Amino acid sequence: MTKEHKKLTLFALTWPIFIELMLNMLMGNADTLMLSQYSDSSVAAVGVSNQMISFVIVMFSFVATGSSILITQNLGAHMDYDAKKIAVTSISLNLVFSLLISIALYLSSNSILTLMDLPLELMDEASSYLNIVGGFIFLQALISTVSAILRSYGFTKDTMFVVIGINVLNVIGNYFAIFGPFGFPILGVEGVAYTTVICRLLGFISLIIIFVNRMEVTLPWASFFKYDKKDIKNLLNIGVPAAGEELSFSASQVIITIFVTQLGTVAITTKVYVENLMMFIYVFSIAISQGTQILIGHMVGAQEYDTAYKRAIKSLQISIFITLISGSIIYLSSDALLGIFTDDASILELGSVLLLMTVILEPGRAFNLNLVFALRTAGDVRFPVYVGIATMWGISVAFAWFFAIYLEFGLIGVWIGFIADEWIRGIFMLNRWRSKVWISKSFVNNDNP
Repeated sequence: MTKEHKKLTLFALTWPIFIELMLNMLMGNADTLMLSQYSDSSVAAVGVSNQMISFVIVMFSFVATGSSILITQNLGAHMDYDAKKIAVTSISLNLVFSLLISIALYLSSNSILTLMDLPLELMDEASSYLNIVGGFIFLQALISTVSAILRSYGFTKDTMFVVIGINVLNVIGNYFAIFGPFGFPILGVEGVAYTTVICRLLGFISLIIIFVNRMEVTLPWASFFKYDKKDIKNLLNIGVPAAGEELSFSASQVIITIFVTQLGTVAITTKVYVENLMMFIYVFSIAISQGTQILIGHMVGAQEYDTAYKRAIKSLQISIFITLISGSIIYLSSDALLGIFTDDASILELGSVLLLMTVILEPGRAFNLNLVFALRTAGDVRFPVYVGIATMWGISVAFAWFFAIYLEFGLIGVWIGFIADEWIRGIFMLNRWRSKVWISKSFVNNDNP
């Protein structure tokens, strides 16, 4: 590792990532909170649409994931030019791929929502939101890619400041769209969708300017138009299996959401509110795992395997501790927190039970977030996919159907499936990391000049 990269610490990397993630979640919560003052059905419509949008975002996350792993390993191995070449190529590749997905999503939004068995009273608003946000989803692909590149270089503060700006603009835009101050027309869900798109456009422009200015030498822009076969092969070898695990998760969530739609609008709305609060629990684990991923990438590139092993275990311990504390606090405050969104007694009662179950769920998720990120960064990208597909579908989806639909436990049955999936999968990931099989899977040849 270079002298500059030796200065990277988990805390220095993680706190800007934490704030960035927290603000991203606040953006989603701002949409939900403001829309809840407008209509509970609008909340449900946007919640279901966002489930599909999250699924689509994972489809192009493979490039960002692959570029992050390759860049950190190349930097750790002192191969700076190769790192920059991969960065430029990944932006170009994801632009092309995400544009195709945006077009497909725009053209098929109504069909998708129909397949999800969405109640008819939600269809118009959900379709409008999915058309607008989905049609411009390529902006999120570019944001994800450039953000991953900047974080790989250790510039986590840059993406944090951009997200702060986006959130401020998002809240202002939502306020005008939903409440119509100063004679501004009330646009509702459609206005919230347009605000999201505008904020993402401004965010991407800001990030690309920062990216160009942060590089110490001229970037190899030729790689934007002419791809190196080796770079593409490595990006695909890393990114496709890595994204496969996330894609499987998102697909399983879509199926589970279909189960929930059969339970009615109250169940849909409760799930949206509870998951918005759950984000504030697992955001700690995500931030720690992403900061750890950067460090492990540099360590693996520099062949510091023992240090990388200990770093992942230490980060996992920190994540579990923080998750237990934050989960307990949110459960104990559940009535007040859920009351921010709604005064529906049935939603408050069921939501409180789900948040209690979440205290058990989230430490299991911490295992997966930290160790899957660590395994991917070390180059062991296929194992998490195989285990993930088996448990997400064989446990999470199967249990959700059995307990929620067949035994009629409702959302409680869905959460039983979530808990079993996360903990069983987490145990597999821990055993894999302890085996140290990942040591032989680095994508960087340290003998290269």
